[in-house]
Amino acid sequence: MSVWMITGAARGFGVEIARAALAGGEQVALAARRPDRLPTDVRTHPQALPVALDVTDSDQISAAVATVVERFGTIDVLVNNAGRALIGALEEITDEETRSLFDVNVFGLINTTRAVLPVMRKAGRGKLVHIGSRSGFEGEPGVSMYSSSKFAVAGISEALVAELEPFGIQSMVVEPGVFRTDLLDTSSVQLSGRRIANYDDTPAHVTLNWVDKANHTQAGDPVKGAAFIYQVASGERLPLHLPVGRDALDRRAVVTERIAREAEPFREAAAATDHGDDA
Repeated sequence: MSVWMITGAARGFGVEIARAALAGGEQVALAARRPDRLPTDVRTHPQALPVALDVTDSDQISAAVATVVERFGTIDVLVNNAGRALIGALEEITDEETRSLFDVNVFGLINTTRAVLPVMRKAGRGKLVHIGSRSGFEGEPGVSMYSSSKFAVAGISEALVAELEPFGIQSMVVEPGVFRTDLLDTSSVQLSGRRIANYDDTPAHVTLNWVDKANHTQAGDPVKGAAFIYQVASGERLPLHLPVGRDALDRRAVVTERIAREAEPFREAAAATDHGDDA
């Protein structure tokens, strides 16, 4: 039995990972902005602890971690799941909209991780599971700011692998494709506040117009995806990256091949930019 703390646990991957962990016999802290909105089956589970947490509030983060440790004694696995989306062409998106997105997707993750790490270092073990995105390894039109936030999550997770290895703490970024969660609901996605007509019929607005059509018709099954994430996170060693869903696997292969193909003609010239041995 281990202790899991899951942010954004009221719905989507958060609640489904919580269900998988509870079914696996774990003790689970369900961190959500509105714990009263947690589904009854997880909220009332004897192994669950509902905790109020807005990841943009540093005081709430500290209080939530203290509450979990007081109840369960430690935190073995932190799932940084809280996040939302922002859609629009870069030119349309304001600094305020971007900062609001990063406050949740990036700084919320950083601050929650920072609060949990002393607990894990004291225990000499721990696992960090960061929910990134397929958009975190492939920038796509109409989601440049969302992609940049998820690229940041991937970079943070990779750095933490080496940074925390001396303390027995592991880190992994999960990169789901399009799953049938509530991410595209109005409560989770923000559309840019202005719309520039010149972008109509261009890729950025194709994505913008795709939202209503795609919402709750995505190919990925969040129950199956969460069960897979739980299975991997429960293993002895975490992988560096974990693509989830056929589309994520396919796009990862395409991106990897493209990078290798486009770099090859410049390999010698790129290598020649080093100082010579006699420098």
